[in-house]
Amino acid sequence: MKSSDINNKCANIIGDFSKGKEDRKEDNMFYPEEIIEEVRQRNDIVDVISSYVKLKKTGSNYMGLCPFHSEKSPSFSVSGMKQMYHCFGCGVGGNVFTFVMEYENYSFVEAVQYLAERSGVQLPKVEMTPEAKRQADIRNRILEVNKEAAKYYVYQLHTKQGEKALAYLKDRELSEETILKFGLGFSSKYSDDLYQYMKKKGFGDNLLKETGLFTIDEKRGVNDKFWNRVMFPIMDMNSKVIGFGGRVMGDGKPKYLNSPETRAFDKSRNLYGLHLARQSRSRAMILCEGYMDVIAMHQAGFSNAVASLGTAFTGLQANLLKRFADQVLLLYDSDEAGIKAALRAIPILKEVGLPAKVVSLKPYKDPDEFIKAQGKEAFQQRLDEAMNSFYFEIKVLERGFDLSDPEQKTKFYNEIAKKLLQFTEKLERDNYIEAIARMYHIAYADLEKLVNHYGAQMVVTPNMERRMQQEQRNQKKEDGLRKAQKILLTWMIEEEGLFQKISAFLTEEDFKEEPYHIVAQALFQQFREKQEINPAKIINQFESKEEQSEVASMFNRDLSEELTKQEKERALNETVLRIKSHSLEYRKSHATDIGELQNIIKEQAELQKLHISL
Repeated sequence: MKSSDINNKCANIIGDFSKGKEDRKEDNMFYPEEIIEEVRQRNDIVDVISSYVKLKKTGSNYMGLCPFHSEKSPSFSVSGMKQMYHCFGCGVGGNVFTFVMEYENYSFVEAVQYLAERSGVQLPKVEMTPEAKRQADIRNRILEVNKEAAKYYVYQLHTKQGEKALAYLKDRELSEETILKFGLGFSSKYSDDLYQYMKKKGFGDNLLKETGLFTIDEKRGVNDKFWNRVMFPIMDMNSKVIGFGGRVMGDGKPKYLNSPETRAFDKSRNLYGLHLARQSRSRAMILCEGYMDVIAMHQAGFSNAVASLGTAFTGLQANLLKRFADQVLLLYDSDEAGIKAALRAIPILKEVGLPAKVVSLKPYKDPDEFIKAQGKEAFQQRLDEAMNSFYFEIKVLERGFDLSDPEQKTKFYNEIAKKLLQFTEKLERDNYIEAIARMYHIAYADLEKLVNHYGAQMVVTPNMERRMQQEQRNQKKEDGLRKAQKILLTWMIEEEGLFQKISAFLTEEDFKEEPYHIVAQALFQQFREKQEINPAKIINQFESKEEQSEVASMFNRDLSEELTKQEKERALNETVLRIKSHSLEYRKSHATDIGELQNIIKEQAELQKLHISL
């Protein structure tokens, strides 16, 4: 391929890294509610989702295969009338903003901007403070320099001086397509090559120093941070080049070198390859050690692989993974350092609610080596056979004991019992006791007794026990109340005629639990003002995906087939009575004068006459 063709091709690829997003600044941005609603109304949800998912008209709704989990039978419902979607399989749901955020992994602001551009809505310019604007401008200028550097490195790889670097990548059996896909490049052996290029591009020394790509010293002058290295551009999840990693050619030290942290690059908040892995639609992410591991796996078809950036795995990275995954497969090197890295990552993932499994690559050191030796099918089998993370921890623990020695064996069993206490839910703990007892041929009763022995050392006084029992009763009561509020709001949404009857007994203030209080406020306001509901607009009031899905499920539940008319009427009255009784008790406990208390007692007495007829 000619160097001019390479230059054009790499310019297109690196250019695509941030295509359409340069102007999407998120810092402290917001738009007026009326603008957000206009954008939503101008983007019909059926049209938008149809561009991603094949939908088929079924009754008044549209059905298709859910894009957020694997399924063979359609359970993904889109309502043109309500302008909402809901999956009856995995429970996700929301409005058109929610869908774009979930599918494209956009922030809310990016989703609004994307849909505004799609529908031709002109968004107002949002003013930033002078300092915020200055910081944002510096960050954007750093990203400009990084983008130019990435293109320059790609070009250098395909010149004569990049021949050895290109040969190294070819020797690693990377295809030309993979090399270009990941934007791999080469930094010249001349220590100021990139600097001279950037000066010709018009970038000043103050900005170049901020990028971390150069060292500027009064005595020694300016030097490139990376030289004579194969270059790995590091992208954030929106495909913007935020930093670089470089592998030295030859015997230089260090072998791998990463960009320092800058206003654009925070190692603890990013993962290598996530910009590509998030497009895999897999809800299981593979967490590797290095850049080449990720690249080799993507080339082999395992496009859900990512890696931390030369530092220990962090809680911020775990939270980032949680946005895209329901499970993590740990694929660290099979040496001692890799085992320790896996043991550190497991509790971090558990802390954010991500279950982990550990993949064994033995006798091979890393995934690249395994795939080359055994092939994709064998590698997939290793992924399928990944070990439960708790079993992995126990197996590593076992290595510290001689199980042929009765004393050592007893100590090992005691350590297992202590570790089993990490499972606070009794059912889960019992399941693991049973599994571990079977694994090590221990009598279940003996292991359970040992676990309870160590659990009893966590002293519980009678007062603590009574408080715990009371908390459990309160939790059960609270769960029942939440369910009642959710069911009643669903009825009001599905059958608008109920609003007049129910509003004679309840107001939005009687719905105490979140998110139902917010939903009730919005519904009562819409009924009073327009005598109609706008479900998709209500969704905009919630930020988290969990709350949006919870509210969407209320708007997409059909109660008509679950109960007969008599059962429905009885349930409706019991539900209204329960919600109102709880609300009055709450007001009673917070009453400030005798007159208010007397009114509440009077309302409680009148509740006995409550009856709503259908």
